[in-house]
Amino acid sequence: MTETPTPTKRCPICGKPAVEKYRPFCSSRCADVDLNRWLTGVYVIPGDAGKTDDSEAAIPALPGDDEDDNI
Repeated sequence: MTETPTPTKRCPICGKPAVEKYRPFCSSRCADVDLNRWLTGVYVIPGDAGKTDDSEAAIPALPGDDEDDNI
């Protein structure tokens, strides 16, 4: 029986074959490039973070939560 060759995964940064140690990347450099993109905001997961929500206004204030006390 002949085995079907397993498709080689490619590094999402540079396209070289991925290395198991740095999977899914080919090197620590490409892993660092990807991390930097997340940390600097190049990659963004869409969501409702920019929308204002009135749900916090519905939460009653607790005794001692006066903002004037913190001045």
